Amino acid sequence: MPSVVIDGIKTEYDVIGSGPPLLMFAPGGFDASMDKWSNLGVYAKIKLLDHLPASYSCIIFDRRETGKSGGRVQRITWADYVAQGKGLLDHLGYKAAHLMGGCMGCCPVAAFATMHPEMVLSMVQYWPVGGAGFRMNASRRFSIHLAYVEEHGLDGVVKLARTTTDGFGKDPRIGPWGPVIRRDDDFADHYAKHDLANYKLVIAGLARTLVDRDTAPGAEPEDLMQLNIPTLIIPGRDAAHSMSAARYLEECCSGAEYWDVLPDQQTEETAPARILEFLGKVPA
Repeated sequence: MPSVVIDGIKTEYDVIGSGPPLLMFAPGGFDASMDKWSNLGVYAKIKLLDHLPASYSCIIFDRRETGKSGGRVQRITWADYVAQGKGLLDHLGYKAAHLMGGCMGCCPVAAFATMHPEMVLSMVQYWPVGGAGFRMNASRRFSIHLAYVEEHGLDGVVKLARTTTDGFGKDPRIGPWGPVIRRDDDFADHYAKHDLANYKLVIAGLARTLVDRDTAPGAEPEDLMQLNIPTLIIPGRDAAHSMSAARYLEECCSGAEYWDVLPDQQTEETAPARILEFLGKVPA
C-alpha cells in the first residue's frame, strides 16, 4: 500500500479504478480507516468500491490517527483533516476532484469545500453525522478518556492501547491516538512523556472543536451558503446520523440534491447507481 508524508504525518492510501478523481473521506467516526468503505454497516451492504472505480479514480486513505496512518498529539480541527486530503490530492497531481464523505467523513468534505472551493468539482455526503445524540455520545467518549487518563496516566493509556484492537469509537479509554500508539514505538514513547496538563487541554479542546453543535459539524452555515458546488446528500436515520443533520446540509448547500430514500432502501442496486447518476451530470 502506498503512503506519503503530509504535514509531517504519514498517510496510507490507495487509488482504485480509473477516470476523474474521487477523493473519499472514510466513514467510521473517529476510526475512519479506508477499509470501512468495504466492511462497515451500510457501506458493506452497498459496496461502493465494487461499482465506482469503473468510472472514477477512487482515492481512499486512512484518516490521520486511524488505520496505518500516523498522528500527532495536538488540538485537531476539521481544517487538519482537510489538510490531509488536500495534501493527498497535491501529491497525486490533481488540481480538483469530486469529494465524497461517509458518516463523520462528511464533516471534512464540507470544510474542504469552504476552504478550497476551486478544488471541489462536487460533493457526495453519505449519512452525514449530526444531531443531539451524536454530539452527546461523542462528547461522552472524550470524557471517558479523560477520566481514564486521570486515574492511570498516559503510561496507562499506552499499556491499555497495546492490549486491545479497538479504536476510539469502540473503546474511548484509549483516546484518539490509540492506533498510532500500537504501531509506532517512538510515538508511544513521546506520547507517554507528554505534559499531562497540556494533554488534558488538548482533549478538552478536541471535544469542543469537533462536536460543537446539534446539527452537522464541519463548516459554518454562512460559509456553506456562499458555495455553488453540486451536492448530493443521502440521509441516515439513527442516533449518530440524524435526518435533521442531512436536511440541514440540504438547506445550507445551494441547489443540493437530496435523495429521500430510507436506509433500508439504500442497497447495492440503488445507491451506487444514484451516486453515479449524480456524478455523471457534473462537468469535468
